[in-house]
Amino acid sequence: MGDKLANILEPLAAWFRSLGVPEPIVHWGHPVMMGIVVLVMGSFTAYMGWRSRFVTDPEVVSESRASHRQLAPWVFLFVTLGYTGGVLSLAMQQHPILNSGHFWTGTAVIGLMAISAITPLIGFGGDQKEGYRAFHAYLGGVVAIVLIAHGILGLKLGLSL
Repeated sequence: MGDKLANILEPLAAWFRSLGVPEPIVHWGHPVMMGIVVLVMGSFTAYMGWRSRFVTDPEVVSESRASHRQLAPWVFLFVTLGYTGGVLSLAMQQHPILNSGHFWTGTAVIGLMAISAITPLIGFGGDQKEGYRAFHAYLGGVVAIVLIAHGILGLKLGLSL
């Protein structure tokens, strides 16, 4: 399946290679950009979500939830675009795509973030909204842990290429 994916991506990867993008950018561009998204945007978004669960001032709760609600879709979008860029970067470097834990943890992050994104849509307005909020919050914590593993595996992958 990895070879099939590589064959599908090869024309696009070849086109990007033909642009003459410097090797350090092809090699380290994805981790630098995703590091910014995850460490800056992601951690702030997570902080605002958890803050809304622990503070008691209703105004602060409301502001924190609003910030989280505004930023979270952008984090999801940028992580998804970064995932695509990371896969394309591997294809450009002609490295097997499915052979790393970094690929699989990235895939898990996208799936978990999608579930987390759907949770508010289906449950935050109903009778069991606190249960859905707790599920959403703890799932976000799992995403953060998987992202830490993802970053470690990515650094290992980047240093091995």
